[in-house]
Amino acid sequence: MKIAKTSIPVIINIPGATARQKLDFGDATGYGAIAGEYFSLGAGTDIAPLLKGLEGDLCQSPHWGYLIEGEITVTYSDKQEETISAGDLFYWPPGHTLRVGKDAEIILFSPQAEHCKVVNHLHSQLCG
Repeated sequence: MKIAKTSIPVIINIPGATARQKLDFGDATGYGAIAGEYFSLGAGTDIAPLLKGLEGDLCQSPHWGYLIEGEITVTYSDKQEETISAGDLFYWPPGHTLRVGKDAEIILFSPQAEHCKVVNHLHSQLCG
């Protein structure tokens, strides 16, 4: 699920302040500690090969985030794709992979235990 800034409902609009809020933007029920993460990803990056060996060969951690710049295409377990563009807020449920279309700067908030498992797996794939 992604949403552009201009599509987020305005809840306060006064001189000098605008607040936008999208309710029901994913569900964090049952997850413990959350990690704040910042990733810089180069165009052409495709993490699918690095996810081999995880359940479904996919990232099984949900993520909430904001794409500062660039473009990322996410593929979900049902094979549907969604392209995230600079300025989009997003929620990626467990069961996804991604590839980077344009150099990307991204902020993620992820359940710590679930995403550390994935990141540790990626690290072992890269470093042996």
